Amino acid sequence: MAVSSPVISLSSRAACIALAASALFGCASDANRSAPPSATQGAQQQVAVKVLIISMFKPEAQVWLEPLKLNREIKVPGLSADDPAVRCNADSVCQVTTGMGHTNAAASIAALVFSGKFDLSKTYFLVAGIAGVDPNVSTIGSATWARYLVDFGIAHEIDAREMPSTWRSGYFGIGAKDPDSKPKFEYRTEVFRLDEKLLQKALKLSANAPLADNDKARAYRARYPQPTAKARPSVLQCDTAAGDTYWHGKYLGETATRWVSLVTDGQGKYCTTQQEDNATYEALKRGASAGLLDLRRVAVLRTASNFDRPHPGQTAYASLSAESGGFPISTANLLIAGRPLVDAIVGNWPAWSAGVPAD
Repeated sequence: MAVSSPVISLSSRAACIALAASALFGCASDANRSAPPSATQGAQQQVAVKVLIISMFKPEAQVWLEPLKLNREIKVPGLSADDPAVRCNADSVCQVTTGMGHTNAAASIAALVFSGKFDLSKTYFLVAGIAGVDPNVSTIGSATWARYLVDFGIAHEIDAREMPSTWRSGYFGIGAKDPDSKPKFEYRTEVFRLDEKLLQKALKLSANAPLADNDKARAYRARYPQPTAKARPSVLQCDTAAGDTYWHGKYLGETATRWVSLVTDGQGKYCTTQQEDNATYEALKRGASAGLLDLRRVAVLRTASNFDRPHPGQTAYASLSAESGGFPISTANLLIAGRPLVDAIVGNWPAWSAGVPAD
């Protein structure tokens, strides 16, 4: 986890990195030595961010703009051409839209982190996006907080028509001998575990959030036999699997469940599927390695917009394109479930600035 250097604070290091391209001197290694005037000026120009909300596409971003009065735009080179600015408010809450998929997410977050425009040394990062959901775990409209971020795309694949007859799936870990063998994690982005203290605080703050629902979603849920699928939306903890392939269906869903369990040694519980979270986290991790931010301050919220597999009598293809009523409530519930955490941080910043406060 990223912590302050014993000689250079996170904010000071951020200023130095921002100035490295133009300055002829580096960061002072002596804590008692005065910073050069240009470094001090650069630090003053940075925007100190309390909370950064990370959205992936416009519908996820739009729900935050008016309620939080995110009226100030700060253009950042390297962001998505569709959303080239970070939006901030007077309470030091900002929002960025990365673009969808691993590549866009990693590129946008790296551009922001290393832009030198923001002091992220005490920032809390809230990844807030929609996702598919396993009907065996929850239902459309639910809000899920992740403990584990699992990459479902780093894998070997043998077409099901050619895989060994004893295998349940043609997907298996890079370097592993079969689908039941845990890989060595040579990519180092296969699994990330988020800070437990922040996770529990987010869960507690949002537990009673009045999540949105609608008649169309209720009617669609009724077609599923699982009690969890039929239930009304709720806030829960379960884990998320990322991969650029927008997969769908019972068998791939079962593979995702086994994969998340395998790579987390049975500790993770798959429930949502999305594309970006491991890429986003890795970009933040690079920033933490450079001393710019604290990875203990990252939370991931995914609300369920659709089921990841069909109901009885429905094909996987039909399920993929079904209008379940989940999209409008899932986007609305990003704000409803995520705002209690944002408000708590901003409303009691003297306590939160030092780290997640005790209850």
